[in-house]
Amino acid sequence: MPQPIRTRLAVTLTASSFVLLAALVAAPLLGSTAISLSRVFDRRIPFADNTDAQIFFIARMPRVLAAALVGASLSAAGVVFQALLRNPLATPDTLGVSSGAALGAMLAITFHFDFAFAGVSAIPLASLSGSLAALAVVYALATARRRGLSTMVLLLGGVTMTSFFSALILFTQYLADFTDTFRTTRWLMGALDVGSYAPILVVLPLMLVAFAIFATLPRSLDLISLGADAAAARGVDVVHAERLALVGASLATGAAVSVAGPVAFIGLVVPHMVRLIVGSDHRLVLPA
Repeated sequence: MPQPIRTRLAVTLTASSFVLLAALVAAPLLGSTAISLSRVFDRRIPFADNTDAQIFFIARMPRVLAAALVGASLSAAGVVFQALLRNPLATPDTLGVSSGAALGAMLAITFHFDFAFAGVSAIPLASLSGSLAALAVVYALATARRRGLSTMVLLLGGVTMTSFFSALILFTQYLADFTDTFRTTRWLMGALDVGSYAPILVVLPLMLVAFAIFATLPRSLDLISLGADAAAARGVDVVHAERLALVGASLATGAAVSVAGPVAFIGLVVPHMVRLIVGSDHRLVLPA
């Protein structure tokens, strides 16, 4: 006899939270310099004299938190895109949002944008702007007929924009000198070069908005995965749910890529790994 969904959800949340907490504690302890966790939290040692605490909280913890947020954002966005497009191979890069973010970062690196906001450099800000611009273009294409959100047009528009942005990225690299080309290549490989908590605080509101949207979608995504007509017959406002899914997943993707670069493959791999463990019910998959 299958367990009630509330019991399965409680078990899933407990197990996932335990794994997350263990990773957040263990990851900062790994590195070229060994540190002691007991010394990190030893209040008898002033922070200015506590090298272990400085390494833990200043050098490593920002990257660990950024990795956790980026992984969660891209994984959840991948789940939503796969349900929205009814395609198990969909990724956060399918609709061009990740490519738009990459183009923004390439422009900032190549043309040496030197502005900053709230302690955040131009590269993540330009990347975030590029992702939002890509979302606006793809959304406009998908709703051009004013008959709701066309999934087919959305997919075709996303693939087209991805190809277009990729061409612009290559052209931007052609214009760059050797040093800038090296920097752009490193960024395109993905990196968590987070030197403080400022970048996390800038993108955190967007991620929280995306997560709040995701919290309203599990039932709708379960039904939309069966088809728009089947979902509408069961009382789902398909157009509204699809728009929420598109906006939420795109915000999560843009925020994540602006911090860590285009590592959208996480949004393809992790959702399928999670489904193997907890099943296909989005009420379990999204939290996990």
